[in-house]
Amino acid sequence: MTARTALHPPPPGEYAHLEPLPDPPRIPDMQQYDRLVAFDSILRAHFAARTDVLISGQGYLRHEAGNDAERLAPDCVVAFGVNPDAIVARNGYVISEVGQPPDFVLEVASRSTGRRDYTVKRTGYAGYGVREYWRFDHTGGRYHDAALAGDRLVDGVYEPITINEEPDGVRWGHSPVLGLDLCWEEGQLRVYDPVAGKYLPTPVELQDQRDAAEDRAAAERAARELAEDRAAAEHTARQLAETALRRLREQLRRRQAE
Repeated sequence: MTARTALHPPPPGEYAHLEPLPDPPRIPDMQQYDRLVAFDSILRAHFAARTDVLISGQGYLRHEAGNDAERLAPDCVVAFGVNPDAIVARNGYVISEVGQPPDFVLEVASRSTGRRDYTVKRTGYAGYGVREYWRFDHTGGRYHDAALAGDRLVDGVYEPITINEEPDGVRWGHSPVLGLDLCWEEGQLRVYDPVAGKYLPTPVELQDQRDAAEDRAAAERAARELAEDRAAAEHTARQLAETALRRLREQLRRRQAE
């Protein structure tokens, strides 16, 4: 990689009005796509309270917008302290415009790009200054050089992040940038929060939680309505009993008067 010049980004938000970058060419891979959507959803839910976090993918990562020789298009990019809406509007991440490289990049293995992910792209992302570069291969290493691998940038060079393997076959490594553990579990990409001590829910699990919450809410509403109906019925019964008692007393008073 050639030496980079000093970054002089335009005022915040200005680059959002520039002409969007072209879409990178894509070779469809449904397994890759499904895992990317799941990972994107998990991170978006985790960082939902922050407005300065970009979680995106499918666009070019370039140092200069007009350099068409820069062809890297990460599967997933995460950057902190940026204007995510402006970058999305640009349809790509231009480092010289944003003023900083992404903090995190993930590539999910596919038949067509697997080898490039751990060779050409690894070198390219290091040259761009990406702080962490992770790779996930659902096949366990058929397309990549490992089922799960991560690198952190040290003095411009990537150093491997330790990947642990549990007796049950789960592989995991800690991402200091995200503050989370990335896990390879039976071919699935899971994310573990070491602070909370639990996995972050997948979109399917989130939907299950929503459905369960709706079922509980519906059951609670039904219970309240039943209790209200019973209370109304008891109130009506008391009113009828009181009315009958008043009539009986009135009849008795009249008979005594006669």
